[in-house]
Amino acid sequence: MTPTVASHRDNATVTIELTRADRLNPLDEPTRVALLAAIIEAAHDDTVHALVLTGTGRAFCVGQDLAAVAELDDAHDTVARTYNPLIHALRTCPKPVIAAVNGLAVGAGMGLALACDLVLMSESAALSCAFGRVALVPDSGTSWFLVRRLGHQLAFDIATTGRTINAAEAVALGLANRAVPDADLRALAAERAAELADGPTAAFALTKQLLVRAASADLPAMLEQEALAQGVAASNPEHVARRTAFLRRGRRMPP
Repeated sequence: MTPTVASHRDNATVTIELTRADRLNPLDEPTRVALLAAIIEAAHDDTVHALVLTGTGRAFCVGQDLAAVAELDDAHDTVARTYNPLIHALRTCPKPVIAAVNGLAVGAGMGLALACDLVLMSESAALSCAFGRVALVPDSGTSWFLVRRLGHQLAFDIATTGRTINAAEAVALGLANRAVPDADLRALAAERAAELADGPTAAFALTKQLLVRAASADLPAMLEQEALAQGVAASNPEHVARRTAFLRRGRRMPP
């Protein structure tokens, strides 16, 4: 069987690619299983400090492979067992994850992109919450991400029309960080990943954890979580080394 997911290592960064370019990178169960394994492997590798998720060809990912008809006979099982773990793995991965959206990101493909920590889109790329077009409902975290970033009314419009959201609109709506020329996407994603990989890995992992929790926690709870995380970060050798280097340069630390 031809591999449907490929991983490439560049120093402390791993790029994970969906490789079913001839079909616009749809997700059948073997692809989802391979993708989850690649994410978990990179997440657990202490020498990996950042991930890039992307697709090959003209699409990032067009979501469920509708040709895999049997997978929808028990859609609850399919989503709960093989889609939800993907979103959970991306959100709980202790390393920063960048979505390099190189083309269409449709349905669950949109959910994968929105689950990442940063979303870079090529100028020709687009998002679409197209579940309703085949009489399905948003999954893979798409409803959760849309409501929190856009509010109910705009999320409802996007989910029920399934309309195409181009890269410029995605940035304007806060669904993507940046739209870049198609030819520059890979290089810019690699550059941003390298910057993150060179940063304080423990502090970045704690920061990601705090931001994920903040989406559903109240302020008192987050104040306590911040204090706890700061205690962990301040005792980490990374902080001690960077603080020492900072002071050696003759600068005063902020209060």
